[in-house]
Amino acid sequence: MNEQISFRIGVLGAGPIAQFGHFEACTKASNAKLYAICDVAEDLAQRMAVTHDAECIYTNYDAMLDDPDVDGVIIATSDPFHVPASIQALEAGKAVLCEKPLGVSVEDGLALEAAQARTGGYLQVGHMKRFDPGIEAAKAFIDTKMGEIQALKAWYCDSTHRYTNTDAVQPLPVRSAGARKPAGDPKADKQSYFMLAHGSHLVDLMRHLAGEIKSVSARLSEKFGAYCWFVDVEFSDGTLGHMDLTVAVRMDWHEGFQMYGERGAILAKTYNPWYYRSSEVDIFDEESASTTRVLGADGHFFRRQVEGFARAAQGETTQAALLSDGVASVKVMAAIRQSVATGKPVDVASATGQV
Repeated sequence: MNEQISFRIGVLGAGPIAQFGHFEACTKASNAKLYAICDVAEDLAQRMAVTHDAECIYTNYDAMLDDPDVDGVIIATSDPFHVPASIQALEAGKAVLCEKPLGVSVEDGLALEAAQARTGGYLQVGHMKRFDPGIEAAKAFIDTKMGEIQALKAWYCDSTHRYTNTDAVQPLPVRSAGARKPAGDPKADKQSYFMLAHGSHLVDLMRHLAGEIKSVSARLSEKFGAYCWFVDVEFSDGTLGHMDLTVAVRMDWHEGFQMYGERGAILAKTYNPWYYRSSEVDIFDEESASTTRVLGADGHFFRRQVEGFARAAQGETTQAALLSDGVASVKVMAAIRQSVATGKPVDVASATGQV
């Protein structure tokens, strides 16, 4: 039976990420609905509202925030707009689901933390993979049966064939000449762009599974248009970690992790998110000397993320990435950049500046 639909969401931004993920997630959610769409490009907002049955459109963000019927806001804009839009929403008393990455600098995150402290509002970061049933199963095993963790290695390797595959399953994005774009070209600095777009997922996954990251020691190889980061990770509890972020590999999409613990181990393969397929996670339990895997799981983690957002905004505890998680991930990414530049390990707590 569906939960009562009482949580009304306004989406800021009607570009590709909203079209591919958030609009459908809101319309399919059992406990929330797509109430409003806001975009400066009125033609795009109108078309999306008709397509996804939103009740109203706005071309002015302040006006949407003034609407008392909007309970929560999804920030689905370009990365540089995330923090100012989130601060506005918190100050307007709205719950916020901000797309990842939370911000593009450590200072962004600190400004947002100050805004949340002033307002007492709820903010969730769009690390939707926390709502992947396979990863949920892994996290449950870690928390209840695995015991002490020894090591975690994780990888996120985008593929040169990625768009050949995803273009076949995604709708064609609808664009507008009136869309608002950030100043300059955010994609010009490939180190920053790839780390923010892809590394943010990898960093959050590692923190979610193994806890706080204390320091990083990173190397970067740039060859034939590909960027490969190998990062040695030191977790606060002494767990050893290794991160491989490569954009793009000359092979199929390659993402997953291995984890070794006191009473078991985990081996996971994660699929491109636009396939809406749960990760294949093999959990070996030393006590029973057997492996289990979640099958037939609900892989629409964008929808499950929205449902979790609605519950959390009304007081329920979920597995969602919170503001503190988003800030911590930005610090880790900034530390990785500093480590690459200096050739030395960097303490995450001391990281500053741009990713």
